[in-house]
Amino acid sequence: MNKAFTKEDDGNVPGVVPPRASLPPGTPNYVTPRGLTLLRIELKELDQERVSLDARAPGADRSHDLAQLAARRAALEDRLASAELVDVTKHPHDEVRFGARVEVRAATGTARTYRLVGVDEADPKAGLVAFVSPIARALLGRTVGESVNVRTPRGEEELQIVRVDYDETGDPIAQSPR
Repeated sequence: MNKAFTKEDDGNVPGVVPPRASLPPGTPNYVTPRGLTLLRIELKELDQERVSLDARAPGADRSHDLAQLAARRAALEDRLASAELVDVTKHPHDEVRFGARVEVRAATGTARTYRLVGVDEADPKAGLVAFVSPIARALLGRTVGESVNVRTPRGEEELQIVRVDYDETGDPIAQSPR
């Protein structure tokens, strides 16, 4: 019988490490202060996980987990090395730029707020959208009062920019869920 159809575990077959969020080729890896903090916290968590794995008895599972951890850590280190922290205090505060919190209103009157963040920090359900996403690209460079047309899961929408702010005060981790 072909080995692919058996439950034998080779032990040499590396597991799949999920890729980090991708950036289009040539696109800088912009991060907010919160995003950079979250990446550093993730690195510390991986280091703690390594300590825990080192305490485990030797075996195939431990070796596999260590290999997975090393791959995740290498990807995270690459992302940290390419991170470009953006100082939002230098942005014109009436224009949508990276790091902005933008309130928009649809033609139906529904208001939504988005924050334009780095790809690793993005969490659309929490209103954190990657700066390379279609909605962020439509909003970038616009000012309060302007309208943009955006293709969303609800279809084509016209959104008017109601407010732009760059509030970076307070605990950067507490501002939105991880």
